[in-house]
Amino acid sequence: PEDYETLPKEESERIEQSDGWLSMMQHYFIIAMLPEPGQRVAYSARPSQVRGYLAQATGSPVTLAPGATHDFDTRLYVGPKLQSRLSDIAPGFDLVIDYGILTPLSAPLFWVLNQIHRFVGNWGVAIILLTLGVKLAMYKLSEAQFRSFAKMRLFAPRIQDLRERYGDDRQRLNQEMMTLYKKEKVNPAAGCLPILVQIPVFFALYKVLFVTIEMRHAPFYGWIVDLSAPDPTTIFNLFGLIPWDPPQMLMIGVWPIIMGVSMFLQQKLNPQPADPLQAKIFMFLPIVFTVMLASFPAGLVIYWAWNNTLSMAQQYVIMRRMGVKIGGGKDKTATVPAAPAQPKADAEPAQPEGKTAGKTAGKAPGKTKPAKKKS
Repeated sequence: PEDYETLPKEESERIEQSDGWLSMMQHYFIIAMLPEPGQRVAYSARPSQVRGYLAQATGSPVTLAPGATHDFDTRLYVGPKLQSRLSDIAPGFDLVIDYGILTPLSAPLFWVLNQIHRFVGNWGVAIILLTLGVKLAMYKLSEAQFRSFAKMRLFAPRIQDLRERYGDDRQRLNQEMMTLYKKEKVNPAAGCLPILVQIPVFFALYKVLFVTIEMRHAPFYGWIVDLSAPDPTTIFNLFGLIPWDPPQMLMIGVWPIIMGVSMFLQQKLNPQPADPLQAKIFMFLPIVFTVMLASFPAGLVIYWAWNNTLSMAQQYVIMRRMGVKIGGGKDKTATVPAAPAQPKADAEPAQPEGKTAGKTAGKAPGKTKPAKKKS
């Protein structure tokens, strides 16, 4: 499949082959021309003078004797891209479900999602259970990631102390930090690899929820009657209590807010950036994502909120086990040795005993003891 934007604007595309089919697609629907099997057909597409492209399929010419007839059998499919039907229409017709480069991951995920739906009968519940299954499958990777985050939070006071001491000497600061990491066997990059492995799975599941029509008009619970449409509520009319329809840009519903709150709480569990400006930017990210995801399908937002909640629960348990401070608690830093005291550069060298005793005895300011009266 090709997007209109990727095709030449002034040139025509032409392919001649046996069998095959020609289609034009929207998000959830498709119109396809399916010539008779075994027939050699020329498929072509050219720019339309009005909008988009014009596509056509031209069969091989047939020579007829005087008075003879011939039937051309060409089927036309116009309908939804339901995956349960596509493979029965024509060979390879299921390729109209385009997950892109994530197809090797997205296709199995949809199969699992479909099997869960057959069992529970609700696509929203199926999304929640699939998210739980993915989190369980990725548990060890997530555990390594969160353990790395917990160690970084445990050493945050030590690192901050180094920044205060060597803030002006970047080279010395980096050396001291590397020495600390090596001594305490802490790898700052240990949490990156699990994230890199999980990112393709996350986007593959995103493509499944975004591309498939099965979620269209599929209800969840409460006010969600269509998992493929945005949350219909909005905080700007108090979720329907005020008789006012805000503009589309103000449609920020309950589930996007839940997702934003979960993202904010999850940030509080992660190591905080040392740069104040970077910390402020991270603080505004939940608000940005809440506004941005408000227009996304409700099924995607439910998945994201539920995924954040499961991640927070796992991270909370790991941090408690490692004795890392959560909220107003105290770190169990008994296993983390304190930073060695650094000698002051302006400290006076020790004087030989006996040379200064006579000069300083009784003259130290603030240390003169009053004489005791004898009765």
